[in-house]
Amino acid sequence: MTQSLIEVKNLKKHFHVGNGQVLKAVDGVNFSIQKGETLGMVGESGCGKSTVGRTMLRLYEPTSGEMKIDGKNIYNISSSQLKQMRRDMQMIFQDPYASLNPRMTVRDIIAEPLDIHKITKSKEERKKKVQELLDLVGLNPDHADRYPHEFSGGQRQRIGIARALAVNPKFIICDEPISALDVSIQAQVVNLLKDLQNKLGLTYLFIAHDLSMVKHISDRVAVMYLGNMVELAESNELYENPLHPYTKALMSAIPIPDPDVEAQRERIVLSGDLPSPINPPSGCTFRTRCPLATDKCAEVKPEFVEHKKGHWAACHYVE
Repeated sequence: MTQSLIEVKNLKKHFHVGNGQVLKAVDGVNFSIQKGETLGMVGESGCGKSTVGRTMLRLYEPTSGEMKIDGKNIYNISSSQLKQMRRDMQMIFQDPYASLNPRMTVRDIIAEPLDIHKITKSKEERKKKVQELLDLVGLNPDHADRYPHEFSGGQRQRIGIARALAVNPKFIICDEPISALDVSIQAQVVNLLKDLQNKLGLTYLFIAHDLSMVKHISDRVAVMYLGNMVELAESNELYENPLHPYTKALMSAIPIPDPDVEAQRERIVLSGDLPSPINPPSGCTFRTRCPLATDKCAEVKPEFVEHKKGHWAACHYVE
């Protein structure tokens, strides 16, 4: 795992929300993802995680920055070239109830990417490919002629995964793929994604709220706060040795399955609410809720720097 498949440089996505106001949903993030790696991305609701994923695939047009896959910047290519490159990049959406067309059969949902990219040459080949994809994600190929409402949430998400795999992509963005599912089903879907990664050599960006699940699936984890990336490290390193005060607060919220240890543990409770991304705090965006904040934090935005090998953080007071 030495070569970067994905490189994101200074990615920004700002929305104009009327009255001359600008919502800075993503405000200059940098990261790369190696071939065959899973990068987890965590942070509270509204921090810009999903916007990062959608802007990377040009579902939202970026305000500025670069997104390279295999060295090609997808922000400066034509729409016909982008259509071709979409075969390499796919997305699994958060809500399996909203992301599948209720008027289409499962066969047509999964085959739609095959039709758009003209991958299959005949009806028979198309039918066979759909059956293979259903089998791959653990569904009965005989269910191809049913409609989405006939399936449970976990089964629908498997259909969404099969659709994403139809064009044989290199890179998949998993946008909170388990948050709408029952807890009993979540582990099954995560284990399926891991198995598919090993079998097909996939690369993932895994966006989620559930910190313990992110640790289970990710090689490295990035922490987002109010449109900025505040920390990035290998999974075990981040969980055992968080550097940024926001990451420390997130980690303290993970329950420990030992009642004695849990009773002794000290929770870090953040004061105040998440500030508005329309009018973020000056300097460090986390300073209004940070126990370490000083005047310097209000004046100077901390740089995202490598404090030890592979462990990056944006805080003036890491040491």
